[in-house]
Amino acid sequence: MLDNLNWWEIGVLLLLALLIFGDRLPNVISDGLRMVRNLRAMARNATGDLSRELGTDIQLEDLHPKAFIRKHLLSEEDEQAIRKPLQGVYDDLRADVTGVHEELKGVADRIDPRAAARKSSTTSTASAPAPAPRPSYDDAT
Repeated sequence: MLDNLNWWEIGVLLLLALLIFGDRLPNVISDGLRMVRNLRAMARNATGDLSRELGTDIQLEDLHPKAFIRKHLLSEEDEQAIRKPLQGVYDDLRADVTGVHEELKGVADRIDPRAAARKSSTTSTASAPAPAPRPSYDDAT
């Protein structure tokens, strides 16, 4: 949540909070923490109620519709049967995109002689290892 803030900005925010809330700052912080704890408890109770109603063990992550269907409604065979026709199309598309990418790199190297000189100097000194294959979107979800 605060990934794009550096330490100076966080310090300015804390100073601003101190100026706005003054003596009430500890009470505001405790009220905020209490609210977060209550929200977590409500989410835990909701998943517990849903698990009890459906008769299965449901975690909070399972409430995403795609994960819910994959875990509770589809068997492994059903999932493979759905995925099989699309996997060939995906592989063909990936091969086409890789071919186009290689052709574009070749054209760019022919247009820019400096890039070709750099490429020949780097390939003659040391060969770079091939990049690892990237996992597909379905593997990540």
